[in-house]
Amino acid sequence: MTDLPPIKPRERDAVLLALRAGVSPRIGLQHIAVGRSGETQQMLLDLDRVADGGASFRLIVGDYGAGKTFFLTLTRAVALEKRFVAMTADLSPERRLFATDGQARSLFAELSRNTATRTKPDGEALRSIVERFAGDLREQSAQQHIAIDTIIRERLNPLTEMVFGYDFVSVVTEYVRAYEAGDDARTQAALRWLRGEWTTKTDARNALGVRAIINDDTVYDALKLYARFFRIAGYAGLLVTVDELVNLYKLNSAKARSNNYEQILRMLNDVLQGGVDGLGILLGGTPEFLLDTRRGLYSYEALRSRLEENRFAGDGLVDLSGPVIRLEPLSREDLFVLLQNIRRIVQSSGSAVDLPDSALAAFLDHCEKRIGAAYFKTPRNTIRAFVDLMSVLKQNPASKWSDLLDEVDIAPDLGAANDQAGPEDDELAELRI
Repeated sequence: MTDLPPIKPRERDAVLLALRAGVSPRIGLQHIAVGRSGETQQMLLDLDRVADGGASFRLIVGDYGAGKTFFLTLTRAVALEKRFVAMTADLSPERRLFATDGQARSLFAELSRNTATRTKPDGEALRSIVERFAGDLREQSAQQHIAIDTIIRERLNPLTEMVFGYDFVSVVTEYVRAYEAGDDARTQAALRWLRGEWTTKTDARNALGVRAIINDDTVYDALKLYARFFRIAGYAGLLVTVDELVNLYKLNSAKARSNNYEQILRMLNDVLQGGVDGLGILLGGTPEFLLDTRRGLYSYEALRSRLEENRFAGDGLVDLSGPVIRLEPLSREDLFVLLQNIRRIVQSSGSAVDLPDSALAAFLDHCEKRIGAAYFKTPRNTIRAFVDLMSVLKQNPASKWSDLLDEVDIAPDLGAANDQAGPEDDELAELRI
């Protein structure tokens, strides 16, 4: 245990609160990550490729509670440490990849609000990125005795060849000018454009003199443009993480589903054909969302042909080089190590909770008897119950784990149950790990 990284109080509290609520923590993930070594290594290779000016596309597939969101969050955390900019959002009825009534623009606005860097991991980092860029311009201007506007044009010239690149450069230029002049109203107007918050071209033109805005039709083009801008601004690249793609599977309109799947196909083709640089895309979905030939991605033949598994994989053989990574259930050994990690986190507060390894094994046996092998496939509720048990033992030192074990009730994962009920069931559980 001596070679394990120390646990900061903030990380300890964040991890325990998140696990008890059934969601993935944003920080401290390194203290509870188990298994997934092959998948994690593949993500590291993807990030290196993006940092070298390439691109990546991954569809992370896992059942509710199987660790899909945790894996996406872990990849995001690693990307931030590697000096990436990360944008994160969940799809919902109000947020889609493609739409005509503002849902795609709403997705971009959510992504922009959740923009994070290593120094601002909690989001809202877009302003600091632009201001850091402005500071670099000011320093270069002073050193070379060149006007800032001239330097902006030189630095951002590669963006002008992209969709609405000229308008983007104009907005950044306007932001830098206003920032230097201390004009908060103008900087706010420019920031609203960068966040995709202007809803009409007329209002944006009156405020900033631009002809285009980020709308439903240009969301993906904006992501490609931002990826290139962030690299110019000194970052390794952009990682875009979008979870809950099951919301596309649940759309009643076949045309709406098809349009969104067409957008996914466009992203995938761009990556496969080298049409984008500095951009990593991670999409999270359930097996049904991928495999259903009536409503899922496999209903779109062009996507099915690109996403199908390697026919030689199987029977213990894996291929993680394709666009789809399926998260297999954690082994009993993995879960045992995970419980040890959680115990260590609880004990890091100085509380000597009496819970030996034999108790962990007994707890896993209890879970298996209650809900069968499902606790391997979707361990979320098992983890929540264990955190609850540790909490009681911590606050009641005289209690014994053996006396409490029979009172532990492990319910089947509601998310998985609701998913099996069909896409028309809108009561899918929101908690996931």
